[in-house]
Amino acid sequence: MPNSFGKLFTITTWGESHGAAVGVVIDGCPPNLPLTVEEIQTELDRRRPGQSDIVTPRKEADRVEFLAGIFEGRTMGTPISLVVHNTDQRPGAYDDMKEKFRPSHADYTYQAKFGVRDHRGGGRSSARETIGRVAAGAIAKKILALAGNVEIRAFLTAVHDITVPAAALEKFPTLAEVEATAVRCPHPATAAAMIERIKAARSAGDSVGGVIECRVRGVPPGLGEPVFDRLEADLAKAMLSLPATKGFEIGSGFAGTRLKGSEHNDAFEPRDGRVRTVTNRSGGVQGGISNGEEIVFRTAFKPTATILQPQQTVDVHGQATELAAKGRHDPCVLPRAVPIVEAMAALVLVDHWLRQSAQNRTFKF
Repeated sequence: MPNSFGKLFTITTWGESHGAAVGVVIDGCPPNLPLTVEEIQTELDRRRPGQSDIVTPRKEADRVEFLAGIFEGRTMGTPISLVVHNTDQRPGAYDDMKEKFRPSHADYTYQAKFGVRDHRGGGRSSARETIGRVAAGAIAKKILALAGNVEIRAFLTAVHDITVPAAALEKFPTLAEVEATAVRCPHPATAAAMIERIKAARSAGDSVGGVIECRVRGVPPGLGEPVFDRLEADLAKAMLSLPATKGFEIGSGFAGTRLKGSEHNDAFEPRDGRVRTVTNRSGGVQGGISNGEEIVFRTAFKPTATILQPQQTVDVHGQATELAAKGRHDPCVLPRAVPIVEAMAALVLVDHWLRQSAQNRTFKF
């Protein structure tokens, strides 16, 4: 069903923005994995609202609770159920949106598809749905770290027309470098400019978008399936399933189209006792399968659709009207999207790792 993701490591998220709670059910997690609520809470704290003055001021602690699947601090191999209760709902701020469709939001398309929708904060289309993804991603991250010392690091490279200098992106940033500023950009000077741009947009009742880059190191060669379930295809689906995403590229991406094959190819060489590539324009994936190099991809996020300026729109009766949105909204979704991108990358990788093990490591003929 469309609310589930993954084949062997499967998650199903549930809940609406202003409903009683949101959560996730995780199936396929290996047994005997040591797991605490605090490990999941750490990731949710990076995603929660109200954490700085450049995100939505909605006050939610986003405290996670285990409902099932954990016994004496370990997973049991049975479905894991997690819940986060909503405590700061203000549905009255969305009264106008019950009748009027927000431009570039999911209001109209949900109504057109289902004939009914929860207008309070977007209901199921709200980014609050991603709480379940981040909670499940925290478990996937731990599995990957224990299985292969895999590190996943996402960070901002652009907000509006402000971009991190290419020279500043040469090394794998530390978590401390990413978390050092509210905008989660590891280049301090650029981060400061990004923050000012976001504040200016918020003051004008407007919003801005940008780009998040994600890097993954420690992934072995062999993950990913030929043809339809190529690793980059599943990563693309994962990222483009996130609210406000509009673009995905891996490795050289669109810039690679401006190179010749002789310039773009990643030459192989023996290094550190295994096959390596001299360059990494492939972004760690070739033929849909990981090659052991760092996986590098970028995801584009549009400006937040809900803005506090009057906009022309149409109501549920098909009549032209005007809407000036109210409520609490992120002027830029990217700072809080960083842990969500990491979570989705982890979910894709752990699923493919399990598939690789099942097909190629379980049986020895």
